[in-house]
Amino acid sequence: MTSSPAVPLLTTPEGRAVLQNCYRQGLLQDTLPFWFPRSIDTEYGGFLHGFDGDGTLIDTDKSIWAQGRMSWMLLTLYNTVEPRPEWLQWAEQGLAFLERHGFDTDGRMYFHVTREGQPIRKRRYAYSESFAAIAYAAHYRATGQSRSAERARELFNQFTRWNFTPGLMPPKFTDVRPMIGMGPRMITLVTAQELRAHLGADPVGESWIDRCLDEIARWFLKPEWRAVMESVAPDGSLVDHPDGRLLNPGHAIEGAWFIMQEGRYRRDSSLIQRGCDMLDWMWERGWDTEHGGLYYFRDLQGKPVQEYWHDMKFWWPHDEAIIATLMAYELTGDEKFARWHQLVHDWSHHHFADPEYGEWFGYLHRDGSHSTTTKGNLWKSCFHHPRMQWMCSQQLTASLKIV
Repeated sequence: MTSSPAVPLLTTPEGRAVLQNCYRQGLLQDTLPFWFPRSIDTEYGGFLHGFDGDGTLIDTDKSIWAQGRMSWMLLTLYNTVEPRPEWLQWAEQGLAFLERHGFDTDGRMYFHVTREGQPIRKRRYAYSESFAAIAYAAHYRATGQSRSAERARELFNQFTRWNFTPGLMPPKFTDVRPMIGMGPRMITLVTAQELRAHLGADPVGESWIDRCLDEIARWFLKPEWRAVMESVAPDGSLVDHPDGRLLNPGHAIEGAWFIMQEGRYRRDSSLIQRGCDMLDWMWERGWDTEHGGLYYFRDLQGKPVQEYWHDMKFWWPHDEAIIATLMAYELTGDEKFARWHQLVHDWSHHHFADPEYGEWFGYLHRDGSHSTTTKGNLWKSCFHHPRMQWMCSQQLTASLKIV
């Protein structure tokens, strides 16, 4: 493990300026150059994202998630960092690929297509729709095109209808051991927040935010165990089985900053505290005190976990923890969060970062050694890591009042 400075950088103006520069320059000079223009498919449209560590293309199939997420990332940078024409152009060709190849005849979206756009896989759950929705919302902000605003709302409605209409989505398991997940509620919350930021508040979106905040708190947060559950019985009770006891610290920490973000928007200290509690509990359960980094899965009761990758270190939980610890410190001033931020920042940049070719490797063994040199696949694209760098840079810039 690498040692962190005795005084966390977040606690001094000079240190905050160092971090702000690290995140901004990392985004613009390290991460983005790895992906662009390399990922632009000039032949078939959309984004290629199956890359090895040196940028070699190892898979030409396309994740529909990645098409929406990468379009959103480019449009977000266009809207908030600098209106570079190429960012808008690249995002629009990503959206064009989605329109041509992302949808089945029933209006639902695929998960995985060939390079040319032929469908390979369509999953029972709907998340492709949420990522496309935020991309269209960001496109509306960039261009003022009303059709993009309409498309964002249509896709959000499709996403919520499919995920929350009883009996519509085929069940994952039989009704012998029914369970519900926190994931759809988390993604509904952050998608509605994103649409509100670009399209303005509306009663439908606010109603979904209220509902998801309530359901997450009532069913998935367990103060008596200091845990955030991934899945529970339909009444919120524990399913005492390896599936029901499974914890994903990084996912819960991501949800924590979604809730803190809503607390900041509403100036609601109780929501901020709720998000900080989630971060507290899952940091305690998830941080590897021997090797550093966040475990991927843990068991609520400390029992063995079924998934064999449970002790691996994936890139995205660390990105989420960097965001969440920064946000918690900004909102509370509690130096504990500054220390945690320094710890996860330093560990992640030491183990995931690639100073030779840029970006982060995606998958490490427990001790921080590389499991694979992969930097892009169906799940890892230009999203979690640049989103972290962008969010942290923006937050620190605002707090430092840097012009």
